[in-house]
Amino acid sequence: MGALTSNRKRGDECLSLNSAHPSPYSQNFQISKRPRFSYMKQIPDRPILSSNSVASRVSRYPDIKPPLTRVHAPCRTGKFGFFSNREDSSPKTRGVHEKELSGVIMGSVLSFHLEKAKSRALDTFRYLNKGKKVIELDEEVEIDRVSEDSSIEEVLAIEEDDREGPSVVDYVQELDTKMGDCGPQGTQPSASSVVSDLTTLTNGPFKVDSAGKMLDSFSLNRGVDVPSVVVYKQLLESVERRTPKLEHLHSQIEFNVSKLSLFESLRPQKKPVKVVPDEPFVALRKEEMAEVEQAFSSANRRRVLVTHENSNIEITGEMLQCLRPRAWLNDEVINVYFELLKEREKREPQKFLKCHFFNTFFYKKLIGGKSNYDYKSVRRWTTQKKLGYSLIECDKIFVPIHKEIHWCLAVINKAEEKLQYLDSLKGRDTQVMNRLAKYYVDEVKDKCGKDINLSSWKLEYVEDLPEQENGFDCGVFMIKYADFYSRGLDLCFKQEHMPYFRLRTAKEILKLRAD
Repeated sequence: MGALTSNRKRGDECLSLNSAHPSPYSQNFQISKRPRFSYMKQIPDRPILSSNSVASRVSRYPDIKPPLTRVHAPCRTGKFGFFSNREDSSPKTRGVHEKELSGVIMGSVLSFHLEKAKSRALDTFRYLNKGKKVIELDEEVEIDRVSEDSSIEEVLAIEEDDREGPSVVDYVQELDTKMGDCGPQGTQPSASSVVSDLTTLTNGPFKVDSAGKMLDSFSLNRGVDVPSVVVYKQLLESVERRTPKLEHLHSQIEFNVSKLSLFESLRPQKKPVKVVPDEPFVALRKEEMAEVEQAFSSANRRRVLVTHENSNIEITGEMLQCLRPRAWLNDEVINVYFELLKEREKREPQKFLKCHFFNTFFYKKLIGGKSNYDYKSVRRWTTQKKLGYSLIECDKIFVPIHKEIHWCLAVINKAEEKLQYLDSLKGRDTQVMNRLAKYYVDEVKDKCGKDINLSSWKLEYVEDLPEQENGFDCGVFMIKYADFYSRGLDLCFKQEHMPYFRLRTAKEILKLRAD
């Protein structure tokens, strides 16, 4: 602001000019350098002074106000992060900002990011330095050279994540401070506090493989042994708490192993697959099939087709009709077939077992009487004169059992010392087994004068046998059980073989005519 002049003439001229209001386009028009402050007259607090005095002219100006403080407006970050409004009073960050600014000025984006990455990498590494010499070991330095001097401590640089939070080194320094306070005059930290610190370190936001690495860092501080002993005791207690669990698991494993071995021993072992002989399943020729069909014709119903001399059994065409499909076998066909099995054994004794086949009337005669058991009624059936051999000499004795409408087979198996019961419907009858056991004891005593005990013999209800799948093939199943057992073969036939067995049985009975 310019200084005021004391020339009254000039001031009067300016006032006169202002009062005359000349036109701004006139030649004599002059602009007054002194502004008019008419509003100052409205201020009642100031005294009214003369307009010609200097004081009055100075009072017309407004009061001087202090200048406004300089405020920096927030600066937005550029597209590549070049500009920042961050202020940091620390020398380290100030240097980084200067480098960022220089990177912007130089216009090098790569150099800026390189410097920024370097600064972040340097901030993530910290080293422990507690009055000791800190060294970095190269790969070529031997471990023994470091362990010889206890004053040198090996400190590993721990790489932290970019996430916020205290570093592992801070926890280690804090634990070292607690351990350093231990001494004759200091207070020893409790084991719980040390263990809680260990838990915080291992379970905190750090990538620590295991607590063993942290304990290794404690082992470097050889001057204090109390925390190491406490930690060791805590670890030992945890191991002892796990010992009962491990022993329990070991006992369970042993129990399950023994249980598995028991189940494996009880599991029925698979029998080796035996080769099925061809002889029981030889197909009939056309001539034989024609002969059987002719015997089944109605023209031969009343004609005697076959007469068995030893048993004096006559087979008519009507009796042979029971071997047609869906028919029940009668006593005459069953008895003749058993006689044929015995004669087959006599012809080839080396090929077949020595067996005896009772007829279908034997068991009915044996269980007759008041007590349902009458040995005297069948005592003469097995004399040496009548059979030509003793019953005791036989390996197997076959007894057909007829239960009104169902046929079963009982076997006195002397070779294997057991009584067997075979039912195509998987039935059981203990009375049959007990009566046959008593009969065999009485038979041996009557024929040989010996008392035998069958208590050691096994009672077997055969389960692994071909099953009947209809209501009319039980007789065929029964005679084929005896056929295969007398051969010494397993029961390797099925329900589907029954039509063939019917035709084959008829063919073997009709074969007696040629003989």
